[in-house]
Amino acid sequence: RPGDSLGRVAAQRSAEAKMSDDEDPVDHRPDLEEACKPKCQKFIDAYEACATRIEKDATGEAHCTGQYFDMWGCVDHCVAPKLFKDTK
Repeated sequence: RPGDSLGRVAAQRSAEAKMSDDEDPVDHRPDLEEACKPKCQKFIDAYEACATRIEKDATGEAHCTGQYFDMWGCVDHCVAPKLFKDTK
């Protein structure tokens, strides 16, 4: 319906007008990640233990990919709802 799309455009322009041209957008993700890390401590500990374990690997074949993705998966799962709740 044409009237609906015009209403959405007007609302978007109104929201954009609230932010002045000299304001830079703020990325809240780093702060949210830090706030979520305590909830993911077991994954962080597993990754750090793996990283310590493979420091001595001379072959270069050892890796902590699984632990890395588990850790960041947990953090992302915690961050996403908070990060996107205000996204328009």
